[in-house]
Amino acid sequence: MTSPPWGCHRRADSTLPDGFDESRALLRRGSLPEVLLRGGAGPALVAGDSVITHGQLRATVGALAGGLLGRGVHANDRVAIFAERRLEWILGYLAVLRLGAIAVPINPAYTLRELEQILIDAEPSAVICDAARAGLVTQVQPRVPSLAAVIDLEDLPRAPEPGWPDRGPEDPALIMYTSGTTGQPRGVLLDHGNLLSQARGVVEAWRWEPSDRLIHSLPLFHVHGLVMGLTGTLVAGASLELVNWNPAAVVGALGAGGTMFFAVPAMYQRLCAYLELEPADLSSVRLFVSGSAPLPPSLFGRCVELLGQAPLERYGLTEAGIVISNPYDGPRRPGRVGHPLPGVEVRLAENGEVQVRGGQVFSSYWRPRADAAVRVVEGWLGTQDLGEIDESGSLAIHGRLRDLIISGGFNVHPREVEVVLEEHPGVREVAVAGVRSERWGEAVTAYVVAEGTVETTDLMVHCRERLAPYKCPQQIRFVAAIPRNAMGKVMREKLEAAALA
Repeated sequence: MTSPPWGCHRRADSTLPDGFDESRALLRRGSLPEVLLRGGAGPALVAGDSVITHGQLRATVGALAGGLLGRGVHANDRVAIFAERRLEWILGYLAVLRLGAIAVPINPAYTLRELEQILIDAEPSAVICDAARAGLVTQVQPRVPSLAAVIDLEDLPRAPEPGWPDRGPEDPALIMYTSGTTGQPRGVLLDHGNLLSQARGVVEAWRWEPSDRLIHSLPLFHVHGLVMGLTGTLVAGASLELVNWNPAAVVGALGAGGTMFFAVPAMYQRLCAYLELEPADLSSVRLFVSGSAPLPPSLFGRCVELLGQAPLERYGLTEAGIVISNPYDGPRRPGRVGHPLPGVEVRLAENGEVQVRGGQVFSSYWRPRADAAVRVVEGWLGTQDLGEIDESGSLAIHGRLRDLIISGGFNVHPREVEVVLEEHPGVREVAVAGVRSERWGEAVTAYVVAEGTVETTDLMVHCRERLAPYKCPQQIRFVAAIPRNAMGKVMREKLEAAALA
């Protein structure tokens, strides 16, 4: 028996470019939700000395879409974006959507091995990359027959704006890769309706106004920074300022007109440490949001003291975006992620698994596989997270059915790290698990049975050469044996005891 769902179920009725372009949406449908009619007198995007208004953004993206068409990119093609976060990244991404193609963001920290896995799976017709990564792309290109164009992010082509493609809310817009239960990357296929529903939900729930300026320091290849941050800003007709992450720069930008800031707990940890030494008046900031990993109650209290307000904690996943949030008007309770956002239903299954339904929820993976832990049945997405709903209807997350590690807001699957360590000649056996960390939420920890003598430093270097930094173990512990059950499965809950034995 499941608990009754709460929340409501609705779905966006248009594409993302429609949602960003008020005039075209009005022309096609004769009406537009209020959230898109509130204007946007200020800039759309700010990055250093570069300022782009909403009108300039529409014109620029149209010209870049024409340039992509001239390079052989067409509607329904996949286009990977492999570059550091910067203004041109956003422009290229929006041009892909404007053309009716499907964007495939890739973590710029990925190694050749990780990049190859994604490009072979996604089969893009083009990759937009910066100069620092062009060499990796060209190395992989011979093994990706579909890849016809490698496009320089710093010199995106422009041409006359093409006609609008015939696209609807059910058409795919984005493939975001997340780890599968085998450790292989798995593409989450999100359509225009999913993304626009997700953005409208947070815009409504968090009272996002055209006068707001979001100080954006999150990765753009992640749902937190891309869908919640960028898409939410454009749907609201507000402003987004790109600020490279460091506490001093963020505090300076917030003090100079920023009204909103989104971050993961590890970022709030550093922000609070900075403010303890360099106090600042952040009273003009109306909203701090925390997510992608649990916010420890102790850090919640430090944020209240040093930021001047309680951070708003929320919950989401790649397959559905942000679906649950503490209420804007409070109370914002430490240890709880809150209530469904507009357009979302939530229930608990018999085993306590949190299940969600709504226009935000994806329909399938790019290449569905039998190993998919997250599944949609009759519209209900099983999150694999275990939850509890209290008498006020507020949800708390208490654990996971899966073994996925969430470190600093990023998903790390133990098996992917284990495979890399198993390639080292000094490793006989290895198991990887997350250990609770005040800074990271969970620290990636490798438990190693050594083959002869091997140094921790050697294993760390081996991982850094093959994995993105956030996937590399933060600590390595040597054990005499890996605890396993009768079926040979690693008993991860006993790894720490094995390390202490």
